[in-house]
Amino acid sequence: MAKGRDNWLLTPSAMGEVDAAAAASGIDSFCLMEKAGQAVAAAVLKLFPGGERFVVLCGPGNNGGDGYVAARALQESGAAVALYHLGDPSKLKGDAATARSRCPVPAEALETYFPMRGDVIVDAIFGAGLARSVPPVVADTARRVDEAGLPVVAVDLPSGIDGRTGAVLGAAFKARHTVTFVTRKPGHLLLPGRLHCSSVETVDIGIPFRLVEAKDEHLFVNGPQEWLAALPTTDATAHKFRRGHLTVFSGPATATGAARLAAAAGLKAGAGLVTIASPADAVAANAAHLTAVMLKGVGSEDELADYLRDERRSAFVLGPGFGIGPMARTFVTALAAAGRHLVLDADGITAFADDPQPLFSAFADGAPRLVLTPHEGEFARLFPDLAADPALSKVHRARQAAARANAAVVYKGADSVIAAPDGRAVINENAPASLATAGSGDVLAGIIGGLLAQGMPAFEAAAAGVWLHGDAASKAGASLTAETLINHIDRWH
Repeated sequence: MAKGRDNWLLTPSAMGEVDAAAAASGIDSFCLMEKAGQAVAAAVLKLFPGGERFVVLCGPGNNGGDGYVAARALQESGAAVALYHLGDPSKLKGDAATARSRCPVPAEALETYFPMRGDVIVDAIFGAGLARSVPPVVADTARRVDEAGLPVVAVDLPSGIDGRTGAVLGAAFKARHTVTFVTRKPGHLLLPGRLHCSSVETVDIGIPFRLVEAKDEHLFVNGPQEWLAALPTTDATAHKFRRGHLTVFSGPATATGAARLAAAAGLKAGAGLVTIASPADAVAANAAHLTAVMLKGVGSEDELADYLRDERRSAFVLGPGFGIGPMARTFVTALAAAGRHLVLDADGITAFADDPQPLFSAFADGAPRLVLTPHEGEFARLFPDLAADPALSKVHRARQAAARANAAVVYKGADSVIAAPDGRAVINENAPASLATAGSGDVLAGIIGGLLAQGMPAFEAAAAGVWLHGDAASKAGASLTAETLINHIDRWH
């Protein structure tokens, strides 16, 4: 499946290079600004046709230039327009200065703006490239607009949002709609930036897509285009052993439910066979609840070694409800030595918190066979230095973690980032808030494990698992539980 513009993500610095390449190729850069500003004006009029006054706030750079074009276009449409500027507009340069000179709307200093009922705000102060805290006057304006409940349409990105990380730089506008250009930026998807953007419209302003492809940062929006080609298909010759065997390790008798959720999800994700490997004291508890999922007593290192003699048992999930004692570390080391694929989740991750290097060393060789699925706290336990570095975006943290562990890393959250050791990364956007419920992470681990069992590479299995998890949640509805979520897993897209 081809990657379209909607799937690409460029950091602000890469987008700046694309702009420069477009100008160097002979494209008139002011024409690009004109198209951008006109697109903003069109979006504003479409969304708020009853606006009593359109208030355009222009900054000191090219984002402000887009705003001046939008203000002119709005006035030409017959709308009432008010224009406010940050700083001294006489100091504008290049295309922004040209845009201001062609805008007939009189402008006042941003400090003088007072929100009025019926105003619709066009935020063209700062774009995606902002890398410092906004000045006090912008912070104050954003606060007063928010308190007044006025709708905001943001140009490129709401002012105050870091386009690279999604962080709020001191303060930020909260937009009802965001109009960006060429591709989306990481800050449109990463939290908290996503919450400030609301709906995002990506406008083609005429930059050839080959220039975007030339700045490929191996960063995309997660979706089938990233992994569908690696998703195994079935035909008339398929049988259960060809579709792979997934094993999920159970915890003790008092903590078996998580493993059963993961096992059921793995089966629904397409694994031909799924077994719960259970300690002796939990066999009866698991047996009482299992039907299509098989059960095997595996409670010691020797029993695991015997179980691994069958090489068809290729993929494993360890962590959900397992416990964080030495047995987890022993089992993981044995699986690595046997060349098996592993999804390490929850307790399995925490078991290595005191010393993660043995985990990384165990899976260091060859193509990635390990998928790590940490939430924020678990990520900090395995990668404390990365978690503590405020200069790193969530994408950079996930990429560095994946390289260090030679693993596919699912850095979980509403803005999950999935990264591979070779630098590929995707940001997921289809996870509804209803997934914040007990057991949903166990289901995710099982889906990924089921895809690994079918032979998908670690990164593709992880990315597909996260997307299918979100897709299932959307179908299950707002009142989903982990049990009902499983019923909506559908890998045949």
